[in-house]
Amino acid sequence: MTQESQQTSDAEVVAAVLRGDKELFGEIVKRYQGRLVNFLYRLLYDQAEAHDLAQEVFFKTFQALDRYDPQYKFSTWLFRVGQNAAIDRLRKRRLKLVSLDRPSRDQDSDSAWEFPTPERGPYGELRNRERGDAISEAIRSLPWEYRELIVMRHYGELSYAEIAEVKKLPLGTVKNKLFRARQILKESLADFMAD
Repeated sequence: MTQESQQTSDAEVVAAVLRGDKELFGEIVKRYQGRLVNFLYRLLYDQAEAHDLAQEVFFKTFQALDRYDPQYKFSTWLFRVGQNAAIDRLRKRRLKLVSLDRPSRDQDSDSAWEFPTPERGPYGELRNRERGDAISEAIRSLPWEYRELIVMRHYGELSYAEIAEVKKLPLGTVKNKLFRARQILKESLADFMAD
């Protein structure tokens, strides 16, 4: 990303695209592609599907750019479009609950599940994988309303205010639900983390 593009706000980029500089939309894609794919992956748990859906979300966003209200953060609007697209995709799966299990070892996303540890060698690597599996299982077992918020906050990197806007919930409700979700995770991981 160039220094000039870092100084240009999302709203300014959108305004320029709407004025006719359509190529500049690529800057939006560069800024948000990684976060959006990660967010969608945590909801769908299918790497290829997350990449495909992210492209659809960017296309839908580009098509509806004239409906973007610059008084709100662009990222909030983009992630709302992404969330709705993921929900539609899940409905097509006949409302099956998504799995947040750790991906198989041969998938490229394996490194996303590794956690830093002061331990060295094979034992440290094994311990990291076990921790990743335990955390993944704990998140997967959360009720959907909590799991979705955890995914938005920690994988989508949305702020509390952005989550409140996307979910159309009061800010206090978002904070309370995330606090409760973290309590549930802490309780379910207590035995494992004590080792």
